[in-house]
Amino acid sequence: MRPRATDARRAAVLGSPIAHSLSPVLHRTAYRELGLADWSYDRFEIDEEALPGFFGDLGPEWAGLSLTMPLKRAVIPLLDEVSETAAAVEAVNTVVFTEDGRRVGDNTDIPGMVAALRERGIEQVDSAAILGAGATASSALAALARICTGEVVAYVRSAERAAEMRQWGERLDVEVRTEDWALAAQALRAPLVIATTPAGTTDALSAAVPERPATLFDVLYDPWPTDLAARWSGYGGAVVSGLDLLVHQAVLQVEQMTGRVPAPLDAMRKAGEQALASR
Repeated sequence: MRPRATDARRAAVLGSPIAHSLSPVLHRTAYRELGLADWSYDRFEIDEEALPGFFGDLGPEWAGLSLTMPLKRAVIPLLDEVSETAAAVEAVNTVVFTEDGRRVGDNTDIPGMVAALRERGIEQVDSAAILGAGATASSALAALARICTGEVVAYVRSAERAAEMRQWGERLDVEVRTEDWALAAQALRAPLVIATTPAGTTDALSAAVPERPATLFDVLYDPWPTDLAARWSGYGGAVVSGLDLLVHQAVLQVEQMTGRVPAPLDAMRKAGEQALASR
């Protein structure tokens, strides 16, 4: 059941650290564009230990929550229902509170990735490469399960991470081969490269960008561009940014929490760009 968009409602993003989050900018812009003057969206510094207590204090005015690290898995035991998408990667980034008080978890990162790629004309690829093997990499694999018809090669730093990525591949029905991070420059020749590593990790790879690169999806957005993205676009390759992902997943969150479709994608993106430019 959809929450009532006519009532004064609250939503927020939770995580630790959270001060850097652009989610309040994006969601508040959406509320303004949708005419939801009585809706508010805040941010709260919440870690895994504090999460159950925070949930216990929520009243009926709450419509939903956005979750970032380290809460995407920790929230699952607190929910009444988890979508198939979220269950596939054991990660929830969206909680919607229904009118009957149920807590429903979803993952909008995965369809957000697919939508960001589709916006750039990437509907299907015959192979892809992933740089990294953390939580975002599993979401990237789930997105590739929808658009990649062939092998995905993951470049990782340890045998443990390699095993985890192969296990995710089996679970998501994606053909995954793992390679050592020392060979990561080879990834840059793939039709689609998804970089899921922390800031600075891929800087050394920028010198290895081929003269005619295909598509890079770099999940970072601050600072932007990364060295890799700058070199990539300089050679004429297509680049999808972390802001593209952030906006598309936020659009889906707004639609789920408010019941209003479509959410104002262009206005939300512009607000995000302006917020980043002011930092």
